Amino acid sequence: MGGGVSWWRGAAIYQVYLRSFADGSGDGVGDLAGLRARLPYLRELGVDALWLSPWYVSPMADAGYDVADYRDIDPLFGTLAEADALISEAHDHRLRVIVDIVPNHTSDRHPWFRAALAGGPGSPERERYHFRDAPNDWPSRFGGPAWTRVPDGEWYLHLFDSSQPDLNWEHPDVRAEFESILRFWLDRGVDGFRIDVADRLVKADGLPDLGPGPDPMDLPHADRPEVHEIYRSWRKLLDSYPGERMFVGEIWVSDPARFALYLRPDELHTAFNFPFLRSPWEADRLRAVIDSTLASHGPAGAPPTWVLSNHDVTRHVTRYGRSDTGYTQRTRDEPADLALGTRRGRAAALLTMALPGGVYLYQGDELGLWEVLDIPAELRQDPVTRRTNGAELGRDGCRVPIPWEGADPPFGFGPGRTWLPQPPEWRALTVAAQERDPDSMLSLYRTALRIRGDEPALGDGTMTWLPAGPDVLAFTRDPGFACVVNLSRAPIELPPHTRVLLLSGDLAHGLLPPDTAAWLQQGEP
Repeated sequence: MGGGVSWWRGAAIYQVYLRSFADGSGDGVGDLAGLRARLPYLRELGVDALWLSPWYVSPMADAGYDVADYRDIDPLFGTLAEADALISEAHDHRLRVIVDIVPNHTSDRHPWFRAALAGGPGSPERERYHFRDAPNDWPSRFGGPAWTRVPDGEWYLHLFDSSQPDLNWEHPDVRAEFESILRFWLDRGVDGFRIDVADRLVKADGLPDLGPGPDPMDLPHADRPEVHEIYRSWRKLLDSYPGERMFVGEIWVSDPARFALYLRPDELHTAFNFPFLRSPWEADRLRAVIDSTLASHGPAGAPPTWVLSNHDVTRHVTRYGRSDTGYTQRTRDEPADLALGTRRGRAAALLTMALPGGVYLYQGDELGLWEVLDIPAELRQDPVTRRTNGAELGRDGCRVPIPWEGADPPFGFGPGRTWLPQPPEWRALTVAAQERDPDSMLSLYRTALRIRGDEPALGDGTMTWLPAGPDVLAFTRDPGFACVVNLSRAPIELPPHTRVLLLSGDLAHGLLPPDTAAWLQQGEP
């Protein structure tokens, strides 16, 4: 694999949502066979690592985030032997592999939870979860209450779906089990873990009510100070393995100082930068998030991450085409100008890849895919849709399978119908169509990632803002690189430069048009 030091500090990491990437078995669902066949595509794209959504044995009530067996692969995706082969083949392509770990909850089909139900009130098996005689007032993040009653009268906690009972992280069995699970996958060669809902593992003693107007800095079910002890223990375990293994946390903590606590040198290496993802397409808001991110990460010595989309949020081509570009929810009646969203998405790609630190790409970002909002109700699978009685469309719209080639669905995804329907209009966005077009989104991403890999100024490091208009972002990266993004309504002049490295759109009489970005070389190469 090579011996680069701290590769994760400036890596470009590609999120593979496995069931929607490529179907090798012919059942309409993406799998390991499909991914293995497409590894050359990812190598050619120019990313450094893959992050795979959960591939474990699961009833799939929440697309695999309800795990029944953390040490085996669900037959829907393949076998443990195929997972081993994928890790090895990815390494042969110089791609590292990050896997999802889900420590907040298990599936209700997990042997531990089945034993808890069978054991009854007061049993040792129930102590691994949160059972009590009466529920408190906590809501589920998927809608409705966070408690479900079992036949013997007790209630169990689930911050997400009722099929996902929360584990009790005060129990030594839970802590020992997850350290064993980490070792199981590290021994098989994975290069890191993405930690699902990393800030929510520990709950306050006694599970007190939220009450009216809860203090966001002292929630009983999130960001508890005791959670840091867990990650210090995990970090010691990870550091005992060779090869610069890493953690990235899914941490929805809005306070920058509290967020930075997870990034101390003896805890997590990185965490997702959700304030940037949720920022509207406005220069002042984006600049404020960038400044806040750099300020909070600096004292911890951790590199920022930059991400525009993932499997949980509305795709950014759609967001950026709306009147409210920071609105991440999904409604049928919020129109989007997809041409505008695509133009802004191209500029945003160059912005994220030029900022200091690492960058995450969600599969389909490089194709300019948009959110699919018209999936028939009977085909939707996200539990959010069910738990809100359809008031929210859920996350299926950003999880539609990738279009690879051809003029009609399934666009080379596999031999038959896909598990979620693809829009026929995606025929213009297939990989094959875009590979033939030097001006396509895919060509832009490939070129940008190649430059990013070759350019010593990019990746980890520092940046300096350049003087610019109020609706323009312009900064330099040493040595000799500048990025300019025009978010104003009029063309602007480029700052002094010796060469244009890359543009997200054509110049207009030498000026940078609105919603366009430029990478520039300043000084001699």
